[in-house]
Amino acid sequence: MLGGVLMGLANLVPGVSGGTMLLAAGVYEAFVSSIADLSTFRIRLRPILTLGTIAVSATLAIVLLAGPTKELVVHQRWIMYSLFIGLTLGGVPLVWRMARPATPAVPVGALVGLAVMIAMALSEGNSNAGGEAQPGLLFLAGVAGASAMVLPGISGGYLLLLLGQYIPILSAIDDLKLGLRGMDVPILMEAAKVVVPVGFGIVVGVVAVSNLVRWLLDHARQATLGLLLGLLLGAVVGLWPFQEGVEPKPGDVVKAQTLDAAGIAELEPEDWPVVRFEPSTGQAGASLALVALGLLATLAIDRLGGGEGTA
Repeated sequence: MLGGVLMGLANLVPGVSGGTMLLAAGVYEAFVSSIADLSTFRIRLRPILTLGTIAVSATLAIVLLAGPTKELVVHQRWIMYSLFIGLTLGGVPLVWRMARPATPAVPVGALVGLAVMIAMALSEGNSNAGGEAQPGLLFLAGVAGASAMVLPGISGGYLLLLLGQYIPILSAIDDLKLGLRGMDVPILMEAAKVVVPVGFGIVVGVVAVSNLVRWLLDHARQATLGLLLGLLLGAVVGLWPFQEGVEPKPGDVVKAQTLDAAGIAELEPEDWPVVRFEPSTGQAGASLALVALGLLATLAIDRLGGGEGTA
C-alpha cells in the first residue's frame, strides 16, 4: 500500500519516478515480476494481490490529489520544482546500487540516457503549460505514465510536461472527481475524452514496458541500468525552478492563436507562457533547502523499505 501511494504521488509530479518510489519501498521487483507474469498468462494469486494492492492505492492517491497538485505546480512553480529536483536526485543512489559492480556499459548507457533527456528538454516539445488534449497525444501520455511506473528514474509527470499534456490530464482527473461527486453527466463525458485514451495508453505501456524491462535486465543488465541512471540525472535539466507563468499581452500568440483582450481574459493561468526569472537571495537559499529536503525524503523512503529495492 505504501509503495502504491508513493507511486501515485510520483506520477502526479514532474521529475519524480513512480518506479523509483517502488524501488525505495522495496517492492519494485515484485511489481515488475507480477505484471510480466500476468501479461504472459501465468496466473497466480500472489501477483494478482500485489498488483491489486499497488494499483488501488496509486489510483486513490492520484484521484484525491490531482487537483491540489496542479494548483501548486501552476501557482508555486519554483517551490514545487525545487522539491521535485531533490526527490529526483534522491533516486540516483538507488539505481547506482542496482548497477554495482559497475562495468564500462554503465557509464556508456548513462551518457546515452543523459543525452536523450537533455535533447527532450531543449526540444520545441518542451512545454510547462497546458496543451491541447488530443487523443493521440493522450494515448502517448498514458504510455509515458506507464513507463514511469515501471522504470526507475523515468518521470511520468516530466514526460507529460514535454508532451504538453500535464495540465490537461490533471484537470481532467479533477473534473472526473467532481463529476462523480455530483453525478454530472456532461462533466463526466468531457473528462472521459481525456481519461479514456490515457487509460488505454497506461494499460498498453505497463504490459509492454514491464516485459521489456525484464528482458533487458536479464540480457543487458549493466547497460540498461546505466541508461536508467542517465535518464534520472537528465530529468533534472528540465526542472529549472526559477520560472513562472506570465500573463500574455494583446497580440501574443498562445496555442497557435493571436490573443486579444477578450482571449486573454478567458485564458487560464496554467496556459500562460512560462519565462525564467532572477531569484532573490532568499529564494535561492530556500530552493537549495527544498532540494535537500526532497533528496532526504527519497533516501528516507529507501531506508523505510530496508534498502532492498533491487531488480
